[in-house]
Amino acid sequence: MISTDVIIIGAGIAAHSVACRLCDNGKKVIMLTKSKKMNCNSTLAQGGISVALGENDSYMSHYEDTLTAGCGLNNKEATLTLVKTAPSVIREFIDDGMNFDKNPDGSLSFGKEAAHKLARVIHAGGDRTGLKVMEQLYVNLADRAEIHEDEPVIDIITKDGEATGVITRTADGKYHTYSAPYIVLATGGIGNLYPGTSNDSTITGDSVALGYRCGAELKNLEFVQFHPTLLTFGGKNYGLITEAVRGDGGVLINEKGEKIMEGVHPLKDLAPRDVVSRAVYTHTLAGEQIYLDISKIHDFKTRFPYVSEICETNGLDLSKNLIPVAPGAHFHMGGVKALPTGETTIKGLYAVGEAACTGVHGANRLASNSLLEGLVFGRLTADNIISSNRALKLCEYEPSSLEPKLPLPSKGSIKKVMMNCVGIIRTESKLKKAVKFFEEYMPDENGFGRINPDSVSDAELEIYNMLTTGWLIAKAALERKESFGAHYIVEDENQ
Repeated sequence: MISTDVIIIGAGIAAHSVACRLCDNGKKVIMLTKSKKMNCNSTLAQGGISVALGENDSYMSHYEDTLTAGCGLNNKEATLTLVKTAPSVIREFIDDGMNFDKNPDGSLSFGKEAAHKLARVIHAGGDRTGLKVMEQLYVNLADRAEIHEDEPVIDIITKDGEATGVITRTADGKYHTYSAPYIVLATGGIGNLYPGTSNDSTITGDSVALGYRCGAELKNLEFVQFHPTLLTFGGKNYGLITEAVRGDGGVLINEKGEKIMEGVHPLKDLAPRDVVSRAVYTHTLAGEQIYLDISKIHDFKTRFPYVSEICETNGLDLSKNLIPVAPGAHFHMGGVKALPTGETTIKGLYAVGEAACTGVHGANRLASNSLLEGLVFGRLTADNIISSNRALKLCEYEPSSLEPKLPLPSKGSIKKVMMNCVGIIRTESKLKKAVKFFEEYMPDENGFGRINPDSVSDAELEIYNMLTTGWLIAKAALERKESFGAHYIVEDENQ
């Protein structure tokens, strides 16, 4: 048994934001990650951080844009907390050493992205914002927290409805039990439930599965945001092409050179992501290749060094000014229901970042609000823990005797079902087909409950989590009968 003040499951921007604040206040923190600390979506994030720091901007304008993108499903109180707190958190982050891109006069440089009324997105290293932010957080944390890599969390341990610890398994097969009065779930989203994604390969919906198995309430699982522009050719995607490319003048065209967003939405290429993704996907389904025309962007390689590197590394000639793109899974608006201060419906369990659903993103996340959410709500979650006085509870792990139905399906099979049935455009019959597929692997009639860890390998545990999360998303999508934001459902052709 290993005891500490706070256990953080995950190692991305939200996890590090929590850890830095806790360590500043003398808390003993253990961070657990199933791979390496660099294996997170945060290091891959090309887009920036939206924050109302511009001369003509206001947090109320940021608030309104966030609600519009979220189709009004947003939790208004949580959204107001996010945008109102953001300026002070970003200023303090800058004071702590973070360098964002600046104009020649030394002022912050603001970029414009989809569904924002004005330019309010700050970047670092051009299109390497996530990596630069994480590098600064690594410096700020300065080894004050223990980070245990290659140690996946099998389950959150509960007693009498309260979280008391976690059980993990190391690379050499040893089990470790960790106990703490505060457990923070920050494992990110669900991107790798789909064949094409901007996410790190380790992001497989673990947060939803862990939350579900310990009895936490889940929320808005049906809302999966697809990014409209992943570098894609030959049936394979090679990475994200940031929305800032369209913000700087990139235009989506078909093979004939026709602008595909003309007449689709008043904001054209800078329409909300769900609108653009559906447009691109519709053309792709019809067998067309869609391109991002970058001919209007001056000095593209300097402005977007990381995008240029991705393209050229994979054999694309940027001198032709055409980047082949297709949509891919990008961000999950749903997750473990939580407050901006991290509390979930399970006492002692907190959730933050993409693992959480505070309601700030509604049915569709506004561009560049994700890194912001990790920083701001990570800070608020840590402050909540610091001001609390929950005592360490007795932590006892009792292995389940339930075993999964082996052999489990391949990851590829799960991804195919999710894209075909629970993807960008959905129908009731396809959603029912997905639910049926997942339920064939249900270990008993009670759902995807806790299983005997000795019965599965780490790879099989990951697939079990994918099955659990896929099933929950498909069921949530089936229950919402009308189209709303990122959940777009049409009538079956045979009806």
